[in-house]
Amino acid sequence: MADRIRVSIGEEARTYAYILLYIALSSGQIFFNKYVLSSKEINFPYPLGLTLLHMVFSSVVCFILCKVLKLMKVEEGMTTEIYVQSVVPIGAMFAMTLWLGNTAYLYISVSFAQMLKAIMPVAVFLLGAMAGLEVMSCRMLLIMSVISFGVLVASYGEINVNWIGVVYQMGGVVGEALRLIFMEILVKRKGLKLNPISVMYYVSPFSALCLFIPWIFLEKPKMDEANWSFQPLTLALNSLCTFALNLSVFLVISHTSALTIRVAGVVKDWVVVLLSAALFADTKLTVINLLGYSIAIAGVAAYNNFKLKKETHRPIPDETREDEMSTTVTLIPQKTDT
Repeated sequence: MADRIRVSIGEEARTYAYILLYIALSSGQIFFNKYVLSSKEINFPYPLGLTLLHMVFSSVVCFILCKVLKLMKVEEGMTTEIYVQSVVPIGAMFAMTLWLGNTAYLYISVSFAQMLKAIMPVAVFLLGAMAGLEVMSCRMLLIMSVISFGVLVASYGEINVNWIGVVYQMGGVVGEALRLIFMEILVKRKGLKLNPISVMYYVSPFSALCLFIPWIFLEKPKMDEANWSFQPLTLALNSLCTFALNLSVFLVISHTSALTIRVAGVVKDWVVVLLSAALFADTKLTVINLLGYSIAIAGVAAYNNFKLKKETHRPIPDETREDEMSTTVTLIPQKTDT
C-alpha cells in the first residue's frame, strides 16, 4: 500500500513537472525570440533567418533521433500523395505562421501580440466551417463574438498600436488556423496518426525550404550589407529551446490530457502578458488592455470546454484511444510560440 502511494505521488510530481516545464519553455521561448530579434546586444533583426534556423535545426535533430539513433519511431503510412496533398500545405502554413509571428515582435510588444493571438479560435472556427469541418451554431457564434469583442477592447486599450505589427500578427494567426485545418484534414480524411516528433520530421524540411526562398531575396541582401555579429551559442540555444518546447507538448499530452494542455496554455498566456510588462520597456499595460484580454480569455475557455465536450461524446474504439491521444497534440495551436 505504501509503495503504491509513493508511486502515485511520484507520478503526480512528474506530471506537474512536465506542466511547469511546458509553461516555462513556452513563455521563455517567446521572450527569447523577442530578445534575439529586438535587442542591441544580439543585433539579429532577421525573423526569416531566425525561423529558418529553427526549422533546419529541428529537421537535423529529428533525423538523428529517428533514423540515426532510432530513439523515436516515425509512423508508417506516409505516401507521396499524402505528403503532397497534406504535408506540403501544412509545412507552407507553418513557415508562414512562424515568419509572420516572429516579424510582428519587431513592431509590437509581446503582451499585445499575445492578446491578438486570442483571436485564434475565431479564425480556426470560421475557416473550419468553410472547409466543412465545423458546424455553425448559435452557441459557437456567441463564443466567437465574445472572443472578438475582447480582442477589440484589448486593442483599443493599447497605447502604442503599430498597424504593421498588427497585420503581421494577424497574418500569422490566419496561417496557424490554416495549418490546423490542414492537420485535421490529414488526420480525419487521410487517417494518418502522427505524434509531434513525426510531424516535425515530415514538416520541418519543407518549412525550411519555404523559408529559404524568401530569405534569399528579402533578408540575405540586408544581412550581407549590415554590420552584425554571428552569435552561434545564443542562436543554437534558441533553436534548442524551440525543439524542447515541441517535445514538452508531447510529454504533457502523454501524461495528462488535451484539457490540461489547453488550461496550461491559458496560464502561459497570462504569464507572458504580465511578465512582458516587467521585462520590456515597450510594454505598458492598461486597465482596458487587461479587461479586454480577460473577456477574450473567457471566450477561449468556453470554446475549449465546448470542443472538449464534443470530443468526449464522440465514440472512440478502445484500440485507437492511444493513437488519438498522440494525434491530439498536433491539433493544439502551440507552435506559434516559436
